[in-house]
Amino acid sequence: MAKVNSDSKYELYRHGKGLKTPVEDLLKAFGVDVSNGGGLEELQQFQDYLSDYKVVVFDGLSPDRVIFSGNSHSAKKLYLLYDSDSGLYNVITNINAAMAKRYTCNACDTL
Repeated sequence: MAKVNSDSKYELYRHGKGLKTPVEDLLKAFGVDVSNGGGLEELQQFQDYLSDYKVVVFDGLSPDRVIFSGNSHSAKKLYLLYDSDSGLYNVITNINAAMAKRYTCNACDTL
């Protein structure tokens, strides 16, 4: 969200600094407990709370393996990569680079 919104603290967040409080505030605001991990239900709650964004989650670095695509039609996209080996979600800040594509249609999410 910091990158999408051109947040002045993006570079700090990118290097893992100052993230704890904003993340805890966000989780508390949408009422989700991820202390034991998170799955599709938590992603849907996240999408419901952040209705100004569209959350898209890929299973690995294959553009045809979308495991979650929020119902929002927003131009603001939050792309995540799910690593099934570790069970962790990683933020994708450059979808074209991550998926080795030259073009992404933002309107229809075609890679």
